Amino acid sequence: MSRLLENKVAVVTGAAHGIGRGHALELARHGATVVVADLGTSVRGEGAGRDAEEVADLIVKRGGRAVADFADVADEAQATALVDRTVAEFGRLDVLVNNAGIARDKVIWNMSVEDFDAVMRVHVRGTWLMTHLAAKRWRARAQAGETFTGRVINTTSGAGLAGNFGQSNYATAKAAIVGLTLTTSLELAKFGVTVNAVGPGGMTRLTATMGRDLKAFEPDDLAEDEYHPMDPAGSSPLVAWLASDQAQHVSGQVIRAIHDKIHLMEGWREAATISANEKRWDATRLGDRIATDVFHTRAPGLR
Repeated sequence: MSRLLENKVAVVTGAAHGIGRGHALELARHGATVVVADLGTSVRGEGAGRDAEEVADLIVKRGGRAVADFADVADEAQATALVDRTVAEFGRLDVLVNNAGIARDKVIWNMSVEDFDAVMRVHVRGTWLMTHLAAKRWRARAQAGETFTGRVINTTSGAGLAGNFGQSNYATAKAAIVGLTLTTSLELAKFGVTVNAVGPGGMTRLTATMGRDLKAFEPDDLAEDEYHPMDPAGSSPLVAWLASDQAQHVSGQVIRAIHDKIHLMEGWREAATISANEKRWDATRLGDRIATDVFHTRAPGLR
């Protein structure tokens, strides 16, 4: 197998279980040195643990190079220490995969402010903070005259792209990550850094919270190259390719990898337009125009 990521150094957050674990294993499979970053919390973001060590040990056992890190990526001091450690031990940071996340699902009238804030903190602040720290490193390298490539690969979700009942916090966070992706893809382009978002699928610990009969499993529970429609690592080959130099031309994109399919997503676009012909709109007359020419819920008749 040709390896896409020889000599690359990658940080994967939320990498102890599920999708992040799959990404860490796949990047290592393609030759990357991987910092397996995970605070080790529960699905709700409570507690802490050292589960990242299991993934790093598995990579090393398979002949790769990896270390575990237990930083809280939404804490500035800990996130800074994570990036500093990566550069100190391995010389640089080439690939950042922002995957850390938690779930606290409830319908909006039952959701507490604390549950909203906790989800936003990990997904949005954590993704922004890690990107911010990596960007500072890359900008310094560019200002020093170095030519290089860098990668940020963020994790969005169908909930953020289409909405999902009972996930007003999670869906809002995942939609915000798309906005962050689009903006930072513009800001980092001049440094040779691409930024994309991947919407994965898989039977993970987070997915399993959505039904009593759902049971999570890890990507390495499957045989190598075995296909399962809900494999948590189903999107990991896409992430590995986006992390590679082959994907230098791809940035500011949102791509979903669900089961055996890869979907390029189109963002907000002007689907219909009406004009007031350089006059101020009259609210009392908007209804007919919108019904006829925007939503097409009223026949226009002969004009």
